[in-house]
Amino acid sequence: MIPYTVNIKLAARTLTGTLNLQNKTAVDWGWQGLIAQGCHSSILIIDPKTSQTIQVLERHKANVVKVKWSRENYYHNMSSPYCLRLASGDASGKIIVWDVVSGTAHCEIQEHSKPIQDLEWLWNQDASRDLLLAIHPPNYIVLWNGDTGTKLWKKSYAENILSFSFDPFDPSNMALLTSEGIVFITDFTHSKPPGSAGKKVYIASPHASPAHTKPAPAAAPAPTGAKKALNKVKVLITNEKPTAEAVTLNDCLQLSYLPSKRNHMLLLYPREILILDLELSQTVGVVAIERSGVPFIQVIPCAQRDALYCLHENGCITLRVCRSTITSEEASDPEQSVHELVYDLRSQCDAIRVTKTVRPYRMVICPVNENNAALMVSDGRAMLWELKAHTGRAAANPSSGLSPLYSPVSFCGAPLGPNQKRIQDLSLNSMIGQTLIAGEAPPPSSNQQEVQLKFLLTGLLSGLPLPPFAIRMCPPLTTKNINHYQPLLAVGTSNGSVLVYNLTSGLLHKELSVHSCEVRGIEWVSLTSFLSFATSAPNNMGLVRNELQHVDLPTGRCFAFRGERGNDEPPIEMIKVSHLKQYLVVVFRDKPLELWDIRTGTLLREMAKNFPTVTALEWSPSHNLKSLKKKQMAAREAMARQTVSDAEQSSVESSVISLLQDAESKSETSQAISAREHFVFTDTDGQVYHITVEGNTVKDGARIPPDGSMGSIACIAWKGDTLVLGDVDGNLNFWDLKARLSRGIPTHRGWVKKIRFAPGKGNQKLLVMYTDGAEVWDTKEVQMVSSMRIGRNVNYRILDIDWCTSDKVVLASDDGCVRVLEMAMKSASYRMDEQDLTDPVWCPYLLLPRAALTLKSFLLLQPWSGTFTMDITQVDMKSVLQDPELSLLQRCLLVSRLFGDESDLYFWTVASHYLQSFAQARQLSVSTAEGQPQSEGTQPPPQNHLDICNDVLCESSYFQKFQLDRVHLQEVKRSSYEHTKKCADQLLLLGQTDRAVQLLLETSADNPSYYCDSLKACLVTTITSSGPSQSTIKLVATNMIANGKLAEGVQLLCLIDKAADACRYLQTYGEWNRAAWLAKVRLSPAESSDVLKRWAEHLCSPQVNHKSKAILVLLSLGCFYKVGEMLHSMRHFDRAALFIEACLKYGVMEAAFLDYARLLRTLGLREGAALWASRAGSAGEQLMEELFQGEGGMPEVILVTDRSLLLQKPLQLLTVGLQ
Repeated sequence: MIPYTVNIKLAARTLTGTLNLQNKTAVDWGWQGLIAQGCHSSILIIDPKTSQTIQVLERHKANVVKVKWSRENYYHNMSSPYCLRLASGDASGKIIVWDVVSGTAHCEIQEHSKPIQDLEWLWNQDASRDLLLAIHPPNYIVLWNGDTGTKLWKKSYAENILSFSFDPFDPSNMALLTSEGIVFITDFTHSKPPGSAGKKVYIASPHASPAHTKPAPAAAPAPTGAKKALNKVKVLITNEKPTAEAVTLNDCLQLSYLPSKRNHMLLLYPREILILDLELSQTVGVVAIERSGVPFIQVIPCAQRDALYCLHENGCITLRVCRSTITSEEASDPEQSVHELVYDLRSQCDAIRVTKTVRPYRMVICPVNENNAALMVSDGRAMLWELKAHTGRAAANPSSGLSPLYSPVSFCGAPLGPNQKRIQDLSLNSMIGQTLIAGEAPPPSSNQQEVQLKFLLTGLLSGLPLPPFAIRMCPPLTTKNINHYQPLLAVGTSNGSVLVYNLTSGLLHKELSVHSCEVRGIEWVSLTSFLSFATSAPNNMGLVRNELQHVDLPTGRCFAFRGERGNDEPPIEMIKVSHLKQYLVVVFRDKPLELWDIRTGTLLREMAKNFPTVTALEWSPSHNLKSLKKKQMAAREAMARQTVSDAEQSSVESSVISLLQDAESKSETSQAISAREHFVFTDTDGQVYHITVEGNTVKDGARIPPDGSMGSIACIAWKGDTLVLGDVDGNLNFWDLKARLSRGIPTHRGWVKKIRFAPGKGNQKLLVMYTDGAEVWDTKEVQMVSSMRIGRNVNYRILDIDWCTSDKVVLASDDGCVRVLEMAMKSASYRMDEQDLTDPVWCPYLLLPRAALTLKSFLLLQPWSGTFTMDITQVDMKSVLQDPELSLLQRCLLVSRLFGDESDLYFWTVASHYLQSFAQARQLSVSTAEGQPQSEGTQPPPQNHLDICNDVLCESSYFQKFQLDRVHLQEVKRSSYEHTKKCADQLLLLGQTDRAVQLLLETSADNPSYYCDSLKACLVTTITSSGPSQSTIKLVATNMIANGKLAEGVQLLCLIDKAADACRYLQTYGEWNRAAWLAKVRLSPAESSDVLKRWAEHLCSPQVNHKSKAILVLLSLGCFYKVGEMLHSMRHFDRAALFIEACLKYGVMEAAFLDYARLLRTLGLREGAALWASRAGSAGEQLMEELFQGEGGMPEVILVTDRSLLLQKPLQLLTVGLQ
């Protein structure tokens, strides 16, 4: 037998059901690895890996409309630990910031009383991670401190704001989607509200004007539906309000920046997705749906790859990946080679069956790995899809025209070792390679595998169906059943099925389809079986079909308890099972009651026609089972003794005892004993009748006349010596049967619907249900213990009640939820760590801060043991983490993914890439005698670039190619003089003078800038490197810049190859991002490095305080020593130590050792210099030779093994050298 552990103490919990329409947008998947979802006024926290609800937060009074997890892009330590923090906004304008583990609110914020439109935690600075930006309708943006609830600033706009999106590359830029168009804000900061009203932009779609529809070539095939749409939707973005005939496309569903490449934005319409290039304000790509296709609801752009997850109205999720822009020579069709961002459909999941009540609401994707999606359906289901990559070629389908997708053969940012274990499909960027751009050689096939993508359903969570419900808890826990007790709650639903929940885990135990119409009531007849009844809709004579079913839970066997009866009779009002589960009373509306024997399933008595109409009925807890058993035992003993003669009596004493035991066990199995039980009921006049049932005899007992103070009795409850009656006017009458006293109390709450005594010996608590709520009474003291009323402390109506343990009640409500509450009936969230979960959950955020950090250190590095062990956890990745082939950098990346640590993940992605690339470059280049530190000029082979989503952190060569590719695309897409001018300016900055001149000469003669552009074209073509012309142009440029024409001045400086000066001017005028861009595309590695170092210093300054970004910039320059120092000064000790350890493994710290050795040599400290030179590799050997020339060989140098020395400042290292 399976050993049971019985958790007698059940946790308070909420079983949720269908969603409200207002919950549509209330879902978020956080870096913490959990999904938060609003369901009416509660918030569910779902673990997507095990498909379990692990917390339900209850505090909102109105429907939840927005939820947002806090970001994890900060360094985690004991003072700022891993914690689960969530912000939620409701339809009454209240925002609550939660501590999810304990289920308590950090703070509550209220500004207006309208639904919150959007929420976002700010992530753009290192000082505070508590800033929360919210849209309060109709047109206010407010910045709050999410820890204290204080308002920092508030700003109003002219139009109604629907949502906003932050630029992931520059947090000072944000876009607001308003009812009329888009507002771009470029001066967003947390310290003060935006100064300007923003740049307002309207989106117009001119009716396929001739200028924008290219005539198709005669030979080309007729364009398909999507192509036509593409020709038509050349969407213009205008600053003027569009005229009436140019219809405003204000049915824009969503706006968001693309996190995969800078300055691109996505606009979603029901039938197309537009990709805009914001520098040009022009559409550079359209994803259009064919006429017969299913419209979009939502789209989520990925960061790791240029890909879009799209949700369609039929619940289908599609993944579209941007096509490579390498133009294939064999593209014979000129239409095909039109330069355009094309997103190819690469995978799609199954659709759901959409009905009036079932429709897809929202999807969310995992922000850490971007290869998991969750779909929220209106009926409360959460479908968890995982993207899988299968190696192998697709079936040849030349008509599709799709180029194959390749997956990189690497793991956690490093090439895969020959015997190395890897985790399949760890994240999107490990599943598919980068989108190739024009001018880039495709990587060798040895590094890549061709893959197909598929969606796999890995989890499904379903909620309760639509109310109304009938609920009943199984019989209570006793000392006799403790070994096999399970706290099961049966929930009867409107569609005729009965759901059985295990309240220890809160999970569905069984779903049984029992009836064909709404379940009206359930009564348990043992721990594993119950009776349930349902009544169909009445016919024109008021008669119905009654269904009374007996259900056995372990087998799921169902049978009609009343046999053939049940067609065309008055409806069943209630069923009542006696205390010993022997008898059943079935009460009808206009028909006398029936009395059944449950054990044999036989009808004992159908009452006569003149039997009084029953309004309320209850079985008495008293019975004669014990006395019957005693009598039976005495009789058996007598019989046993008679069979044995007196002489043999003494010798067979023992066998008598065994006979008796035998007899007793037999009597228990054959239920021969029929104990006497009683029930009482009231008629329409309030008279109380008492009836006794024993075996198949039914006797009428005493009658008690009606109490004058009571109205029509609606319900009765009986326990011990207390009998309680409730009437339709809200009066409760408490009878003490022992003392023969009665006491009436008016509650003034209207009709008493139900009353139930709590289980447990001597527990005299009573639960009372009214139309507007419920109360708990203590019948000993005859006083109310707690109360809940709709409108006062809850916003839902109660449909049914029961006790689930001696101190907890369970309530079914009309918001589709079933709640287990303490006796005080205050809806409260529970602590996550008090829960009994069926599957273990991997979420370090649930641990205490110290435990989470211990676990992280344990997974990262175990230098004390030499080998890696996994004694403390059982993640699937066990074998990978124990793999000796897993390098330190791969381990750091993997653990940051496991922990969902945003800041760690970005740091190690960039660090890992540049450590490997500089080490590679070092091996390729022959070390010079001077041992100069490697500059950016020696870049690794091109097949492993840093992804373009890292923007200016990418290698210069790749970044330049990407920018040229982009300008080429802008050029193809330009449709006005403004666009042409912007393109020409961009080409000049990129040094593409010939192409720029062509564009300048395109200006038409009637354009006011015609003369200016022509002269500019002449200037560009005639620029020579002669001294006078250079100095003149430089003078003009500096004058322009001084007079506020910064862009023009910078252009002139770029023409005469003075881009370094241009960058300096841009930085002086605060255009730091522009300067970094220019340095990347125009300057030599050394000059570019200077510009970016100045930028890093600026980022470290107290007014910007973005040191984490500065560290990434320094990593991309290979300033590893400086990075180690900065990490140490910021007290990021574990990151610093691991980083320096990795630097030593890759040998890129040696330049610093060498410089230090030289410094010691100039100070005359030869031994110290020798010590550090010995650690600086081959370049150090040359220095050693110089140090000990003519001394006949080099001394034995003792190596410093204590690497912690390297964490300290150079000054401290100096003192080591001096000793």
